[in-house]
Amino acid sequence: MKILIIYSSTDGHTAKISSALGNQIEKQGHQVSLRTIDDCPDNDLRHFDKIVIGASIRYGTHSPRVMDFINRNKELLDTKPNAFFSVNVVARKPEKNRPETNPYLQKFLKRIAWCPRELAVFAGRIDYPSYRFLDRLMIRLIMWMTKGPTDPNAVVEFTDWQQVEEFGRLICRM
Repeated sequence: MKILIIYSSTDGHTAKISSALGNQIEKQGHQVSLRTIDDCPDNDLRHFDKIVIGASIRYGTHSPRVMDFINRNKELLDTKPNAFFSVNVVARKPEKNRPETNPYLQKFLKRIAWCPRELAVFAGRIDYPSYRFLDRLMIRLIMWMTKGPTDPNAVVEFTDWQQVEEFGRLICRM
């Protein structure tokens, strides 16, 4: 099967997760194409058997480009096996690491008409040294409020890579 993984990544971690998903799917014998949300023409979608969309969170929201892409392509997405995954640091908490308990994913799903057949939430990464000054300050404040890491030199990856592999196998079974 030909599977398309489209992603929107703020700092590169969603791209890394998308690549890992693609590798897992290829291990199952399928062909995978990875594209950023900005490099995926709408007319490309019809050439794939399954479509997966992934998006990161920054300051509580997914990129508006993701919502625009989904709204433009909802009808086609509905005709194929499809999935959506969200990458956010709040998913580091056990009570917020499932699609039904993750507030950002739930808020996003209420704002779109598309109902993905499969959903996943992956905990993201904090990389303070790579952030711009204002982002570093804002994210540290958010982490302080939510009892996360605040060391301005910290790089902390919360992603459960086994969970990513399991989602890849689920995509193959869709």
